[in-house]
Amino acid sequence: MSKKKIEECIRDSLEQYFKDLHGTEPHAVHDMVVATVEKPMLEVVMKHADGNQSKAAEWLGINRNTLRRKLLDHKLIK
Repeated sequence: MSKKKIEECIRDSLEQYFKDLHGTEPHAVHDMVVATVEKPMLEVVMKHADGNQSKAAEWLGINRNTLRRKLLDHKLIK
């Protein structure tokens, strides 16, 4: 899937989210989107990196300690 398709999927999902609010004002949309996208992204990257946190961190462009903290936050590791 290209970056453009991922962007389109997120855009479509957000448009549906706003429709589902029926005029109610949203709250903390940024935090909601980041939390919603981050966990499945980490799961998929870790799977493709065969659980290797150093490799996954490199692929994600983040520090390994940051990755470890995010994995703990999302209860993906103990």
